[in-house]
Amino acid sequence: MLTIARELADKIIAHAWADHPDEACGVIAGPAGSDRPERFVPMENAERSPTFYRFDSTEHFKVWREMDDRDEEPVVIYHSHTSTEAYPSRTDVSYAGEPNAHYVLVSTADPGDVQFRSFRIVDGEITEEPVEIVG
Repeated sequence: MLTIARELADKIIAHAWADHPDEACGVIAGPAGSDRPERFVPMENAERSPTFYRFDSTEHFKVWREMDDRDEEPVVIYHSHTSTEAYPSRTDVSYAGEPNAHYVLVSTADPGDVQFRSFRIVDGEITEEPVEIVG
């Protein structure tokens, strides 16, 4: 189960709307070995695409190095889907390289029904998990 502060969930959703109609992406870092998302790190979608996201390689390196320096890890890796449901695509699964991360997807396809869902993706297997938004 993903337990996440309301403030962080709201930041993910706000980032998704700010980048709409392109997909938004980013990370929430937390202490290494924990499952606590704490530090919101919005990233640039290098593809600038409504159907695909990719972290900019320079920014990706910088953010992961910063997490190492701070003894953090990516607890949440998030992105948005702008015209489909919040469910991992085949491409999303192929890029899921952090087996301990919660993969959060937000759908901005329907402004009246923003979907916020979390998945574990390990060895190509997708498992949806409950989300508890606290605070």
